[in-house]
Amino acid sequence: MKVLAYVGLGANLGDMRQSLEHALAELAALPASRLGAVSGAYRSAPVDAEGPDYLNAVAALETELAPLALLDALQAIELGLGRERPFWHAPRTLDLDLLLYGQQVIASARLTVPHPELHRRAFVLQPLLELAPDLQAPGLGALQPLLQGTREQAIERLPITLSPLPRMTR
Repeated sequence: MKVLAYVGLGANLGDMRQSLEHALAELAALPASRLGAVSGAYRSAPVDAEGPDYLNAVAALETELAPLALLDALQAIELGLGRERPFWHAPRTLDLDLLLYGQQVIASARLTVPHPELHRRAFVLQPLLELAPDLQAPGLGALQPLLQGTREQAIERLPITLSPLPRMTR
């Protein structure tokens, strides 16, 4: 059965736009999945971290992959596009977060859905609500009112459109 999942994309090292567009191509190529709408691109300051500003977006993904299989696929995409994890909240060439997986609540050692910081991050809420303005998340309810709590966070919608680039050969 297909589930609508939302994936957060972010990068703050290297050619950030290219990284996000390559990641979109990889998402589009996932088995039993179809890449749907992609939000606009947003520049945001790091939250609870150091480093340069991020380029962020959110993608809608219809998928038949189970949640942990999708998480594994997201992490494989990160690694394939050069992601390193030298320390917690380190600057990164690519970050893919499973934000929502249908209306499921998942709390395991490897995965928490809805993403535990979803409701506290403007760089997640703004692009997510751009795709689905009336979106409700299990345990959180309507997401639109939660934007008010993120108004202190620096974020700017950029006048660029992110599109999947051709897949990289491995």
